[in-house]
Amino acid sequence: MTVPFWLWLATIGGLLALLAIDLVIVDRKPHQVTTGEAARWVIFYISCAIVFGIGVWLFGGHDPGVEFFTGYLTEYSLSVDNLFIFMVIMSSFRVPAIHQHRVLLIGILLALVMRGAFIAIGAALIAKFVWIFFIFGAFLVWTAISMVRGDSGHEEYHENLVTRWVRKVFPVTDEYVGHKSIVKRDGKRYLTPMFVVIVAIGSADLLFAVDSIPAIFGITQDAYLVFTANAFALMGLRQLYFLLGGLVTKLVYLSYGLAFILAFIGVKLVLHALHEYHVTPAWLEINNWTSLGVIVSVLVITTVASILKSRRDPGAVSKLNLRPSAPEDASSTSRDG
Repeated sequence: MTVPFWLWLATIGGLLALLAIDLVIVDRKPHQVTTGEAARWVIFYISCAIVFGIGVWLFGGHDPGVEFFTGYLTEYSLSVDNLFIFMVIMSSFRVPAIHQHRVLLIGILLALVMRGAFIAIGAALIAKFVWIFFIFGAFLVWTAISMVRGDSGHEEYHENLVTRWVRKVFPVTDEYVGHKSIVKRDGKRYLTPMFVVIVAIGSADLLFAVDSIPAIFGITQDAYLVFTANAFALMGLRQLYFLLGGLVTKLVYLSYGLAFILAFIGVKLVLHALHEYHVTPAWLEINNWTSLGVIVSVLVITTVASILKSRRDPGAVSKLNLRPSAPEDASSTSRDG
C-alpha cells in the first residue's frame, strides 16, 4: 500500500490529537479512574481503531484492511501481557491512584515514539534482507516456548538499565510532589519519582516490543499499518489497565494463548521466507484471512476457558501474574539518586 507523506503527517497529527484530548479531559483534574469511565474510553479507542481500519479497507483495499485488523488484534492481545508489569511497577513505585493515568499516558507516549524507531529499522531490514524473516520467526517460536515453560521472567519487577541510569545521573526526591516530574529546591533541580516511574513504564513497554513488533511484521510488512496498529493498541491499553485491574490475573490460560499466537506467526514468517527463496510452493503460505481466523479463535477459546477455570477454581491465577515487590524493595524505588 502506497502511503503519501502527507497521510503520515495527518495520521500522526490525529493520534497526537487523540492523546491530547485524553490528557485534557481525563487528567484535567487528577482523580482515580473509575471502572465505568475506563470502559467508556476503551470502547472509544476500539471504535477509533475500527473506523480507521474501515478507512484502510475502503481506500487501500481489502488486503491492507485485513492486515490492519489482524495486526491490531495481535498487538492488543500481546499488550495485555504488559498490564502485569504495569501493575507491579505502579505497586513498586507506590504511585498514587490519582496520578496513575498520567504516568501511563506519558510513559506509553514515550514507548510509541521508541516503537516508531524500531518499526522503521525493522521495515528497512525486511526490505533489504529476506533472511531476517528466519531470525524473526525463530525468535517468536523461542519466545512462545519460554512462555509455556514459564520462563517469561515477569514474576517481579527489577529496575532496568535505563531507569538505573536516570537515578545515577540525576538527583531524585524521596517523595512525590503532586504530578510534577521536576522540582527546584535550594536552587537545584530534582527529578521526582513521577519522572522515574514514567521512564520505567516507557522502557518496560519497549522491551515488550521486542517480540510484538516481529510478530506484526509476520502479518504485514507495510510500515504504515505496523505503526498504526501499534499506536491504536497502545492508546487503548491505558484504559484497559483501569478496566481490568486485578481481573487480568484471572486469565489463567493467557500465556498459552499468546504463546500459540507467537508460534503460529513465527512459523508463518519462516514459511514466507522459504517461499521468497522459492523453496516451498505458493499454497504452503499462510494468508491473512487464515491468520485473522486463527488469532480470533485462539483469543476466544483462551478467554472462555480462562473464565470457566476461574469459576471452578477461584484461586487460580495466570502464569504471567507478577507478584508485587516486597515492602523493602518498594521503598527503595524512591531513594535519592
